[in-house]
Amino acid sequence: MKNLEVPENDNVIVGLETNDDAGVYRLTDDIALVQTIDFITPIVDDPFIYGQIAACNSLSDIYAMGGKPLTALNIVCFPTKKFSLDILAKIINGGHSILKRAGVAILGGHSVEDNEIKYGLSVTGIVHPEKVIQNNGLKRGDAIILTKPLGTGIIGTAVKGGIAEDEILSAYINSMTMLNNTASDIMKNYTIHACTDVTGFGLIGHLKEMLGNDNIEITVNSDKLPILPSAAGYASMGLIPGGMYRNRDYIGKLCSINRDVKSEIADIIFDPQTSGGLLLGLPEAEAPCLLKELHSGGIQKAEMIAKVKSDLQKKIIVI
Repeated sequence: MKNLEVPENDNVIVGLETNDDAGVYRLTDDIALVQTIDFITPIVDDPFIYGQIAACNSLSDIYAMGGKPLTALNIVCFPTKKFSLDILAKIINGGHSILKRAGVAILGGHSVEDNEIKYGLSVTGIVHPEKVIQNNGLKRGDAIILTKPLGTGIIGTAVKGGIAEDEILSAYINSMTMLNNTASDIMKNYTIHACTDVTGFGLIGHLKEMLGNDNIEITVNSDKLPILPSAAGYASMGLIPGGMYRNRDYIGKLCSINRDVKSEIADIIFDPQTSGGLLLGLPEAEAPCLLKELHSGGIQKAEMIAKVKSDLQKKIIVI
């Protein structure tokens, strides 16, 4: 939409000019709307679980902005000549189960005939206009915490190849069907300078967005990265989704990887994620307390993965 001429609007707090997770529009001095939309193709065989994952993925952008989701609309593309409507009902019921868990009202939606199944949600939430959390506010001396493990794209490739074992699938599904609401609620008690969720651009792609326009360096400690079981093993077998290569090309020379970093880890950091965790940037002194509270809140895979310092140019280093 780079050539789209959009008139200025004083009530638009977050719009097209940034790479943020959702748009934010001021209604009053105390209330702003947070709006997002997302949908995905199936990444598991079970239609109910697929609906759950798609719903979690759609809600995540609201949580990343520090907002509270309130309402949602279904977005459905479905090949009625290939699949029974019972399959579609299971998908929508899966999504609704997550919406009920999140306290979000479903208001309807829209469906079209398509050759491929796609499902997701348009979500509207609220946030205080002065408490919006954007993705590009990192400061020198910050630490970055990741709340969910990486590797969903790689394991999804193994699922398509029919080689993922049941216990691996369990961890994979549990991670993607875990809402980011608890992490979002907990982070509001801290000085969060930047937040985003890890999705299609992979870890490094979303760290790139967190760099913003400032000359800062993000140093990622590869030993601290939470990774789903068997993701590294599958990566070493060459089970790499095509999006990983596109993400690596997107980053270009902005990211340098230490020679000591294992090749499979160097792949995982570019792996496109579905319903990934939140990346939280905050003063390093506050990070241990936040991490402890996340663990106590059931987000046990959360780790402090990176530190931020000033530099002459924007860059990401993986050590």
